[in-house]
Order: sequence, then structure tokens, then C-alpha cells
Amino acid sequence: MTDSIQAVEVKSPEMLKLIDNNAAVEKLCTGFWFTEGPIWNAKEQCLYFSDMPGDVRRRWSAKDGVKEVRKPSNKCNGMTYDAAGNLYVCEHVTSSLVMETPSGERKVLATHWQGKELNSPNDVVLRSDKTIYFSDPSYGRMPVFGLERKQDLGFQGLFRISPDGKLHLEADDFGQTNGVCFSPDEKILYVNDSPRAHIRAFDVAPDGSLSNSRIFAEKIGDGVLENGIVDGMKVDEKGNVYVTGPRGIWVLSPGAKHLGVIRMPEHAGNLNWGGKQWDELYCACSTSIYRVKMKVRGNPVAYMSMR
Repeated sequence: MTDSIQAVEVKSPEMLKLIDNNAAVEKLCTGFWFTEGPIWNAKEQCLYFSDMPGDVRRRWSAKDGVKEVRKPSNKCNGMTYDAAGNLYVCEHVTSSLVMETPSGERKVLATHWQGKELNSPNDVVLRSDKTIYFSDPSYGRMPVFGLERKQDLGFQGLFRISPDGKLHLEADDFGQTNGVCFSPDEKILYVNDSPRAHIRAFDVAPDGSLSNSRIFAEKIGDGVLENGIVDGMKVDEKGNVYVTGPRGIWVLSPGAKHLGVIRMPEHAGNLNWGGKQWDELYCACSTSIYRVKMKVRGNPVAYMSMR
């Protein structure tokens, strides 16, 4: 059974075009340490997610409930798919971005920059041409959420892997890079800076390089973890941005207007679209996974067509 709460905080009438005012936030499963990295598998109709401190990857489905699928998981965090069903995984313990094929083969995509070990890849997104972007904060070098050790790099960067497999540093001036996501036309990449409590936006060139860094939205909380921070982030089909923050998931228009908050009963860490119609938001909140039905669908990405 699922528990539910009613929790839609409206800042603008535009919010009610995205979610019903009486929408319920359902608790699907609980009892974890700190959940992260939710990703919906359309073929299996299930949600995979990380429990970083527990060093476990799990899956949830309406049919089977919760099952453990990988332990240890290298304290994995953000995950995404490509259209072929390859799973891209950010690993804190190994400081690596890896790809797992449907047959179970593991391929390491990035571990070092200019001879120095990456910090701890955190979140990852793919462009339609398979260009990969990932954040690399130092969170995975801290106790509990990773493996405590000294940092090799002197910055917390934003990286790109081009289709030829070459690693590029796109930005090195973040406090802590975190959630990453595209606008529906893939012309803008949004990136969180958690301690600075803001979202940055970059223009994406045809070759995948980034330019014109600017602040998209700011003052989303105060940057203190316990108060709720910008962390996980996704976009809907209309270009609205959904980002974790104080009280739950903040919803911002493509013009950065604050439309409202989908309140969560626990600290919200990450979120993703799922369900048969891609109109359900799944939120990883500390000890539990929650779901809320939306009036819009998620931003169309390649893996949504995976069958």
C-alpha cells in the first residue's frame, strides 16, 4: 500500500496547468538511508534508484515491490539510459563514470582529467547524439556519501564526453556542480551549484561545447543541505524546470519564474519522469521514494522510446 499527502504550493496560476491542486504525493517504498539517482526503465516498467550510504542499487515496481539489484554499488549516484538501453552510472567510490550494457558488460568512460583522478561524478545527461555531460563535485570524497579521501583536482567541474570518447572540461568555477538537464530543444544545459543555491544555464553549440554561462535562477534556499538544496533537476515537455529545494520540488518556467513547489514529506534529493505515459514524477527523498501524477509529460529524451 502507499501513503499519500496533499501538497501543492501555488505561486502562479501557471502551476495549475502542470499539476492538479489536489494532487497526492504517494509514498511507494521506504526504509532506506539516502536515496538518489532515480531512473525509469520503460521496458521493465520499474524505477531504479541508488541508496548511496547503503552502497546499494535497488529497483521498485508496482508488480514486484522493492528488490536489491547491486551490492556493493560503488555508492553510485546519478544514472541515465540511452536509446539502446545502456545505463550510464556515476560512481562515488571509484571516481568514475561508467556504462553498463543490457548484457551486463561494464565500460569505464571517465576516471581522470589531465592525469588527476576525478572527484566523484554525481549526475549525468545525454544529448540525442550521445554526447555526455556530467557533474563532478567532491561529495563522494566525504564520509557516508562516498569514500573519504583527499581531492586530486583543485576544482569541482562540469565535463563533456564527445561521441569520439574524448573528455572535455567545460567549466571549473562552480562551488559544487550537481544536477544537470537539457531544455527540450537541447540548446540549453542547466546545471546546479548547490552551495550557491542557484542554477546556471549554458548555450550548447552543435559540436556540444558550452558557452554563455549565466545565472538562470537564484536564491533557491540558502545552500545548506539540511534546509533543502538545489540537487536533482529535470525539465518537462514545455521547458519548465523542476529542481529540488526547500520543502520539496521547485517548479520554474522557461523564463525562470517561480511557479510553485511540490511539497515533499522528507528532504528531496533527486527526481525523474516515469510511468507508462511519462507523466509521473518520482522523487528520491532521503529514506523513501515518492510519486506524484502530473498534467504534463517529461522532456522527451532518447531512452523514453526504449522497449
